[in-house]
Amino acid sequence: MHSVSTMPSVATAQAVVVTHSVWRTSIRFTLVTALLLGLGYPLLVTGIAGVLFPHKAGGSLILKDGQIIGSELLAQSFTSDKYFHPRPSAAGSGYDATSSGGSNLAQSSKALVDRIQGSIDKLAAENPGKPVPIDLVTTSASGLDPDITPDAVYFQIPRVAKARGIGEDRLHKFIEQHITSRQFGLLGEPRVNVLALNLDLDKLSK
Repeated sequence: MHSVSTMPSVATAQAVVVTHSVWRTSIRFTLVTALLLGLGYPLLVTGIAGVLFPHKAGGSLILKDGQIIGSELLAQSFTSDKYFHPRPSAAGSGYDATSSGGSNLAQSSKALVDRIQGSIDKLAAENPGKPVPIDLVTTSASGLDPDITPDAVYFQIPRVAKARGIGEDRLHKFIEQHITSRQFGLLGEPRVNVLALNLDLDKLSK
């Protein structure tokens, strides 16, 4: 009689069990982490933010007469002489929140150089003898930067003062009240939110 060894079949069965166990564990782990980190954590953070910082969590929206007219985080186009103007925008056709981005033109690009020089010439004619702030002729990386430097706002005072019949000294003091300082006194640069400034400017003129 010949003895029949069962060792190979036992080893194969054990290997199959181990393989199935690894697959089940991997699938379970993937599902659990996907639910916790892909759904649970974002909902938790969103809920906490909504309770602690409802205005910011809601998009920092600005209301006027009960209507949403913009966001503190997004620039809008102002072209009238009665308003302060934001930075130029290359987002879509300009200030398009659905097409955020820069022009992607290199410093050597003639189109970029011509566009900037044209802006400089126009602004210099509006305020002769004053250096043109760089943020009034260059776009931000997003094309939606809502802030400009205090110097860029001060540069526009003569035009706005003339258009509204307001004294330049009064506008200067008004602007000082809208300057946001560096965060914690260290981060970023002093800045002015153009949309908020213009909304309050309308109130000042009434």
